[in-house]
Amino acid sequence: MKRLFVFMGVLSALSFAGEENVKLKSGEGKALVEANCSVCHSLDYIQMNSPFLDRKGWEMEVNKMIKAFGAPVKQEDVPKIVEYLTKYYGKKE
Repeated sequence: MKRLFVFMGVLSALSFAGEENVKLKSGEGKALVEANCSVCHSLDYIQMNSPFLDRKGWEMEVNKMIKAFGAPVKQEDVPKIVEYLTKYYGKKE
């Protein structure tokens, strides 16, 4: 059991390793994204998902974070967050 806790601790530490190196693209909405998204996960998830998510995908993803995972995002900030994610990290067609 002790090994499991040690493993989980190492895994948790690795999930945030290098987080200080993640720099989001400058633009309107960046501060909202950083403030809201980094509360629950590292910002590299945004970059990892960018090849796959268009506007509809980002809307679904942000709403999933709020409804399914309880992310404390103000409803009036959702459109600004989605706009930023779509503009700078949206799927390129």
